[in-house]
Amino acid sequence: MEPSERTATPEPAAVPPSWWRRRLPAPATGEFDLDPDGRPGRRKRTLRDWAVDFSCFLVAVGIGMIAADQLDQNPDISHDLAVVDQLVGVLACAAVWLRRRWPLGFALAMVPVSVISDSAGGAVAISIFTLAVHRPFRYVGWVAGASIALIPLFVALRPDPTTPYLLTVAFAVIIAVTCVGWGMFVRSRRQLLASLRDRAHRAETEAALRAEQAQRLAREAIAREMHDVLAHRLTLLSVHAGALEFRPDAPRPEIARAAGVIRESAHEALQDLREIIGVLRAGDHGEESGRPQPTLAALDALVAECRAAGMKVGLDQTVTDPAAVPASTGRTAYRIAQEGLTNARKHAPGAEVSVSVRGGPGDGLTIEIGNPAPPGKVPHVPGSGQGLIGLTERATLAGGHLAHGPAPTGGFTLRAWLLWPA
Repeated sequence: MEPSERTATPEPAAVPPSWWRRRLPAPATGEFDLDPDGRPGRRKRTLRDWAVDFSCFLVAVGIGMIAADQLDQNPDISHDLAVVDQLVGVLACAAVWLRRRWPLGFALAMVPVSVISDSAGGAVAISIFTLAVHRPFRYVGWVAGASIALIPLFVALRPDPTTPYLLTVAFAVIIAVTCVGWGMFVRSRRQLLASLRDRAHRAETEAALRAEQAQRLAREAIAREMHDVLAHRLTLLSVHAGALEFRPDAPRPEIARAAGVIRESAHEALQDLREIIGVLRAGDHGEESGRPQPTLAALDALVAECRAAGMKVGLDQTVTDPAAVPASTGRTAYRIAQEGLTNARKHAPGAEVSVSVRGGPGDGLTIEIGNPAPPGKVPHVPGSGQGLIGLTERATLAGGHLAHGPAPTGGFTLRAWLLWPA
């Protein structure tokens, strides 16, 4: 079947927007999905929300009762008009409870109400304040501007015989502007608190990520150190234990020598493992706790240990004063030599290994380890290659580089250059 003839997986049908979403501009629809704290989605009212809503309702009712009392004392207002005014005011005060869910709709409904009802003045002020808290200024400006523009008309239709016209208009405008300013202040404060909470959350997340990364790097360093330290010892144990297993009739001096190497290697492995566990408990680096880490000055002892285990190792060291090599460079050089000898023992048993160390201050330190092809058939020894990866990382961290691979004439060569400042 051709790709064009394949039946496409039907996509889920989009949910049609409700009627109010279709009739509002796109920027306004997203605001309906914000709770009072500016977070997406509406939530249940808390105890504080109920207290604030009840207070707003009482303020609207109180202002409406004062306005209704003034209507009864105004001889220019008929009784029927006063009754209608008070009924509209009651409905406006009841609508205050809807201000959180529909702040824009509530404010828009209060614009014409502000012209026909004096008792709804408190509800009108609450609607402007609520709109300024929950919606951007572009909506507040239009709605509040319309309400303020209608104030002269309202005062003209409902004149107060005891107060001058301009004073009444100015007082009403000041009340409206105060509601807008107060609401915008509350909104900006909530946005600031939300921003601070978000920043604190991001800071905590970043701190947790940094701690996790530091822990991961520490674990990788410890794993690399365990591989470098224990692989050499355990390889000696494996070689000599295997010799004892396959040659139980070997001469007693040879068996005794192999058993001594096994005992000494096991003791050294336990000592190295104890150091690493001490590093884990102390939360520190190996160079700063436990016994001193071996450096280039301990290379002769390493070669002697390998020779005692039966390896053929040739050492060519031209560094006049190994102790003068920087500590980090010396430790890295020792680990490279140790890993190279360990790999040669595992993968090329019986072959003669050559170790060359040369260099000086300003020229760097060069370590080269090579071995020819092993004599006879070599059994397959599994390896993960993590040792060479760890050595490459060590050399890079020490300001140098490392290369390894098969030699042209057979065998294997490991060559590293480390930085040795002048």
